[in-house]
Amino acid sequence: MPHHLTDLDAAVDWLLARVPGALRIGAPLALGKPHRLLNALYTRIEHDPARPLQLYTALSLDPPRAGSDGLEARFMRPFVARHYGDFPRLAYADAIARDALPAHIQVEEFYMQSGALLGSSQAQRWYTSLNYTHAADAVAQRAPQVIVQKVAAREGVTQLSLSCNNDITQDTLDAIKARGLPRPLLIAEVDPQLPWLGGSATVEADFFDLVVTPPGPYPALFGLPRQPVSDADYAIGLYASTLVRDGGTLQIGIGTLADALSHALVLRHTDNARYRQILHALDPELADHPLVREAGGLGPFEIGLYGCSEMLNEGFRKLVQTGVIWRKVHDDLGLMQRLADGSASNGDHARLAREGEYLHGAFYLGSSEFYDWLRHLPEAECRAIGMRRISEINQLYGGNEALERLQRRDARFFNSCMLATALGAATSDALDDGRVVSGVGGQYNFVAMAHALPDARSILMFRATRQAGATSQSNVRWSYGHTTIARHLRDVFVNEYGIADLRGLTDEDCVIAMAGITDAAFQTRLLEQAKAAKKLAGDFTAPSRWQQNRAATLAARLAPFRADGSLPDYPLGSDFDAVEQDLLRALTWLKSATSTRMDKLRTVLAALRQPAADSDALYLQRMGLEQPAGFGEQLDARLLRLALARTARGH
Repeated sequence: MPHHLTDLDAAVDWLLARVPGALRIGAPLALGKPHRLLNALYTRIEHDPARPLQLYTALSLDPPRAGSDGLEARFMRPFVARHYGDFPRLAYADAIARDALPAHIQVEEFYMQSGALLGSSQAQRWYTSLNYTHAADAVAQRAPQVIVQKVAAREGVTQLSLSCNNDITQDTLDAIKARGLPRPLLIAEVDPQLPWLGGSATVEADFFDLVVTPPGPYPALFGLPRQPVSDADYAIGLYASTLVRDGGTLQIGIGTLADALSHALVLRHTDNARYRQILHALDPELADHPLVREAGGLGPFEIGLYGCSEMLNEGFRKLVQTGVIWRKVHDDLGLMQRLADGSASNGDHARLAREGEYLHGAFYLGSSEFYDWLRHLPEAECRAIGMRRISEINQLYGGNEALERLQRRDARFFNSCMLATALGAATSDALDDGRVVSGVGGQYNFVAMAHALPDARSILMFRATRQAGATSQSNVRWSYGHTTIARHLRDVFVNEYGIADLRGLTDEDCVIAMAGITDAAFQTRLLEQAKAAKKLAGDFTAPSRWQQNRAATLAARLAPFRADGSLPDYPLGSDFDAVEQDLLRALTWLKSATSTRMDKLRTVLAALRQPAADSDALYLQRMGLEQPAGFGEQLDARLLRLALARTARGH
């Protein structure tokens, strides 16, 4: 039986007494990382060079820093304090962000908090580029002596639940054993805030060598603030939703594109007439697109979808609650085969209904509302969610391939990328100078799986443009200095201007398809580059309809549905109160309106002329500007008034 402790310092004593000299420790990504235990260990060895530490992990979640001045800092400070509360900052993550890890401590990560560590030399030098499914063996190569993990416990149950992270620990142990290395010590930190998930997420208590249950109070789980969904995001989500086949399989990523897709799927199922109206306004010819017809049309989900995604998030909660995700699968190969060939008996169907699962994931991460939903799931619904190893979720090979093929029928794998090339390559995780924004994660796995499964498709979603300071840039490029998905794996790309189906196309046809979803301002240059590279006929002329690929045109098409609430700013709920939502909209407008020196001058002049409104008081109070002191604060207050006026509903 495992040793039990309640004191974190005693747990560190226990660990150090059993591992002499240098420490090699593995820890799961995201919520499964035992923050309090790792901080206690870091505090102990931070100034002890006799105890070198190598930590192998990913996605070290750390609350954002609010900054010290400016309107954004004024907005963020109260929100960060309220939303993250007493969530313990990871001491090593804090240090690595400042390039301040001591020389005897090194942290290797294969996935980073998006964009947070572009300026850290230590993080960039020690990043390990891996597919998620390869991470377990990479950790095994390092021969860790210890693996630490946060777990959930349940009163009256002797088992422990790996809960949020069933992804990699057991795969790592198998990889260590296969290499003939000794089994590492396993240490669990019990967190009463973690939802209990049973089934394949549970292990016997003696799976661990040490179980630590620190005393309260227990910080709230790290919650991802839900961000507002833009017009471009909604258009992408709506286009993407038309590609999903009833009775199929769904994988989605994270962020506002995933939120928009989830909302569109819910709308398709719960208010199909309205859904079709929005699609028609977006693109009158969309219903006749070959990929939409291939997916079986635009109707609601009578059979329902099976969710199979490395990460379970906010969107899956909504899809389960509204009955979009409902198709159950079973791990009995014979049963799944009988279902596939139509020979299943009444007993088979009853067993599937009783024992089957409609949602599989390897880890989860979301909002406090999402965690609360998991905590209070009725028992039958809780049993229908299975947390699995990453090797089971992200690939077909090496496990029960025949079973997984039967389960993952008509799969649609939706992921986001930063930009795409006209020949079908995608960049998702790093910049052209090599600096890592986030990581490959499972994206390659799902793209490859889409090519390996019959009737499956990989759909990479991206916004057509980006702002780089005062300059707008196209996210459809001729070439880029870093590639995440090679062009020989090209499949479907979706942005706010439409769908580009590239699978099996010639290079010329790829160029035409991608140019057709490029922002109108950048089409001419892209076509010139393609012609110069001999990939496009010299006499090709862009169709006139491509000139409709403009943000203003898109906004006009969606405006009625934004105004009537069909496409709300926060389709999955918000972590910002009503005042903060208005402020966010205003601050977003202000950032755009001051992107160039000339824009800034015009905006400041307009702000100086902006009359005060009675409704401004609540917003100025929230921003600490109700009694501005000095010229700087007075100007900020006037800029805020202007932004609120320009973004007021109905303006």
